[in-house]
Amino acid sequence: MFTLPIGDHAQLRPLEPWQAQEFLDHIDRARPLVDPWIPWATFSADLESATATLQRYADRLAQDTGRIYGIWLDGTLVGGVMFTRFDRESGTCEIGCWLEPAGEGRGLVTQAGRLLIDWAFTERGMSRVEWWVTPENKRSIETARRLGMTREGVLRRRYPYRGVRRDSEVWSVLSDEWPPPADTTADATANADKAELDRLMRDLFGAFNTIGGNRPNLDIIRAVFLPQGSIIKNVGDTTLIYDIDTFVESREKILTDGTLTEFSEWEVAERTEMFGSIAHRFSDYGKSGFREGEGWFEESGHKTTQFIRTPEGWRIASLAWDDDPAIGA
Repeated sequence: MFTLPIGDHAQLRPLEPWQAQEFLDHIDRARPLVDPWIPWATFSADLESATATLQRYADRLAQDTGRIYGIWLDGTLVGGVMFTRFDRESGTCEIGCWLEPAGEGRGLVTQAGRLLIDWAFTERGMSRVEWWVTPENKRSIETARRLGMTREGVLRRRYPYRGVRRDSEVWSVLSDEWPPPADTTADATANADKAELDRLMRDLFGAFNTIGGNRPNLDIIRAVFLPQGSIIKNVGDTTLIYDIDTFVESREKILTDGTLTEFSEWEVAERTEMFGSIAHRFSDYGKSGFREGEGWFEESGHKTTQFIRTPEGWRIASLAWDDDPAIGA
């Protein structure tokens, strides 16, 4: 049996039917994460069905139509990667992955995926490696992106699972695109992360817009923040610390009771720094509108925003703001 290292204390090696009990124990730990996306995880519910899952892949290995490999971290099976399809005649194959919580945050699936792609291209002469994913599975999509794949499109309602027909996104990388330059892959990931942070901030600023009788959409606040997030107003001698619900309630009131009308705010400039799964952004911003009793106003200020990457994507953990001396709302 071969063993390949994939980082500190982790190994990639074949996953075979005789390991069914270990596989079942692992799938039970991983089930909350993988059940929504991977049908065979649902089907591997006891020792007999887990053995059958691994036997199917053993049969595909014998026919050269598929393969499955486990990822062991410190001697414990924590995930895996596989060729779900391997078509020698067409030169096309598909890879997939799964992971339990104990294996997260180490890049294990990405490293293992690169080994499979490299083997398919350099050893087997494949032309195309695909990655099929449900659009809601954001983790899997991020892995495809880190592997240098390109999103090609969506097949709508492609397959039924648990009584619901699911869409499939198709990602791929071609042999003449492999290996992607290391800096290009890193840049692509960084650019995608930056684009997501930009979107979060656009959504955040847009949530307060009441121009032209528009109603503010403050549910966006709950969508872009962590549930445990905090928002701090530190203007002049006043410091107010809000949780998400209290902040939404306070803004809902002043934006709908006539206190602020024709109101909007926007980002003027920003500086963003990212490191792994955390990020910080310092923003200059402007705002304008009618304030009850004072007429039209135009003001500016500054926001500092902290982000963390979650399994569902980037979210805001905290935000604090100060206004330039015409003190605003």
